[in-house]
Amino acid sequence: MTTTMNRRQLLALGAAPLAAGLPLLHAGAAHAADYPSKQVKFIVPFPPGGPVDTTARAFVPPLGQLWGQGTFIDNRAGGGGIIGAETAARQPADGYSLFVGAIHHSVNPSLHPKLSYDIQKDFVPVSFAAMFPVFLVVNPSVPAKNVQELIALAKKPGSNLAFASSGNGGGTHLAGELFNMHAGTKLLHIPYKGSAPAMTDVLGGQVAMMFSDAPTAIGHIKSGKVRVLGVASPKRSALMPEVPTIAEQGLPGYEAYSWAALFAPAGTPKEIVAKINADFNQVMRAQEVRQRLYVAGAEADPGTPEEMAQRLQSEIDKWARVVKAAQIRID
Repeated sequence: MTTTMNRRQLLALGAAPLAAGLPLLHAGAAHAADYPSKQVKFIVPFPPGGPVDTTARAFVPPLGQLWGQGTFIDNRAGGGGIIGAETAARQPADGYSLFVGAIHHSVNPSLHPKLSYDIQKDFVPVSFAAMFPVFLVVNPSVPAKNVQELIALAKKPGSNLAFASSGNGGGTHLAGELFNMHAGTKLLHIPYKGSAPAMTDVLGGQVAMMFSDAPTAIGHIKSGKVRVLGVASPKRSALMPEVPTIAEQGLPGYEAYSWAALFAPAGTPKEIVAKINADFNQVMRAQEVRQRLYVAGAEADPGTPEEMAQRLQSEIDKWARVVKAAQIRID
């Protein structure tokens, strides 16, 4: 009987076990038992200092300590996460080049139909890493004190309420368009080049509101410079547990949040993926890692590869509907 293997499988299994005639399962198990035996690279598709990079820097060094091997981050920024994903998809499927993806990679298939990679076919899920809550905040001059009052205000004849975002097609933009779909509102979108300038205009009253990432919003919420109406997560955030979810304020099913997750190139042996997942979950349970993420405005959110695959599919489907309904285009 002849077994046909592609290049990724050959790289993953290695020449020695094949030459020795070992069964594929035992070869994979042998690799996993020795993994890792050298330095592991983590490709981050965004520049240093951002939320995805910060997440990676919280768990990559502890993984290296657990493994007794060197680990390093390779920042490949550009194209809203596309350049890094393209780079990661071309890496050998041996577990020594991993990819820290983000919400962008569930949205990009809808925004860029001619991508050179497929996030589901060219990668295998390892685990979700962290969730970044999104808070709905308004300038104090806006009379709404909760989500229902905001909806009523937005539906008044002649209403010109607008929301700022960090950029066209980004997570904070999509959160606002999803809100429009659930609430039946027509909030106008005002894109900016980043969360900081968007929040600046909300603080100044030039724009009424924003669906803001936690690091940008929390300091201004606590100082009273903006009023928080709700959190877009499926449950209340540990960062501000007193803030009700938008869903529990009359919009059941509404949820929007940013996230980071760990992928491996397609063809990586299942045994190695399972080992990385187990070690990753051990690291993410460590209090110092969780605290570092908490300070950065993120919540540790690890799980199984199967759970990640289901959530990724759900995210891709959800944002595809939003992109289509809002007719979002990226020039």
